[in-house]
Amino acid sequence: MATKAEKIVAGLGGIDNIEEVEGCITRLRTEVKDASLIDEAALKAAGAHGVVKMGTAIQVVIGTDADPIAADIEDMME
Repeated sequence: MATKAEKIVAGLGGIDNIEEVEGCITRLRTEVKDASLIDEAALKAAGAHGVVKMGTAIQVVIGTDADPIAADIEDMME
């Protein structure tokens, strides 16, 4: 079974599409290479309350576990 972080990575178009990720209170602030790869339905299925897109800057509203999820995604990016 995929972790919440893995599901969010998939919804963001895969680990190779993520350039940067940062936890910010209740949101994951991400910078992606190709915003067309974002799957909002998959992100919401992974537990996101909402998705805010501004070009290649994507904010995934996920609640108070944003920081640990961002840390998990950063570990996957290494």
